[in-house]
Amino acid sequence: MKKFYKTVAVEAREGGHAVLLDGKPIRTPAGKPLVAPTAALAEGIAGEWRGQGERLNPATMPLTQLLNTALDRMGDGHVRDEAVAEICGYAETDLVCFRAPHPPTLAERQRAAWQPLLDWLAERHGAALAVSESLAAPRHGPASLARIAETVRALDALRLAALHHATGALGSAVIALALAEGRLDAAAAFAAAHLDEQYQMEEWGEEAEAKARLERIRAEVAVTAEFLRLAAG
Repeated sequence: MKKFYKTVAVEAREGGHAVLLDGKPIRTPAGKPLVAPTAALAEGIAGEWRGQGERLNPATMPLTQLLNTALDRMGDGHVRDEAVAEICGYAETDLVCFRAPHPPTLAERQRAAWQPLLDWLAERHGAALAVSESLAAPRHGPASLARIAETVRALDALRLAALHHATGALGSAVIALALAEGRLDAAAAFAAAHLDEQYQMEEWGEEAEAKARLERIRAEVAVTAEFLRLAAG
């Protein structure tokens, strides 16, 4: 779409802060006013719109896209329920629960990076997940999985949208929860999620395509963490 506005501003409105284009509020794809809960997030979104060239490029507006998703899809309804179920599905076979018995270097890296996260999850949410050293999925206690589901369902629309996005990017509900709750920053979350790939690249060398894919994921994780930070004020 060709750029159709000249000015971008943020204005306090009932329920939050709206981003205005030429004095008119932006609306989500579903037609809802694009209102952020904090001035900081609204300013971040305004910055994305100010940075557009002659044509709008949605790929360069990830904060806008995340807020659109939160407002349009993560309220009450089946889409929210599907997002919760998908996150919980990751937890059932979470990557941090699968440990390599060898080589010893990789096994130790996994233990050092992942076990503290499982310990945190058990202490913070009462969800103790099991660990497997084979291809067979570990058997988690139903109560632990229920605790994770309860935690995810309790999130507001913005945090659920961010957690859902982070879970897909990281391939781990445990790591995504740690990111969402400030247990890990974006760099640490990315490193934990892609520990195995990093090890393989150290052993066998980097491939340009794999490296580019990881850099895209790194950027996704970083912007999700920024969205959470700005949404918190």
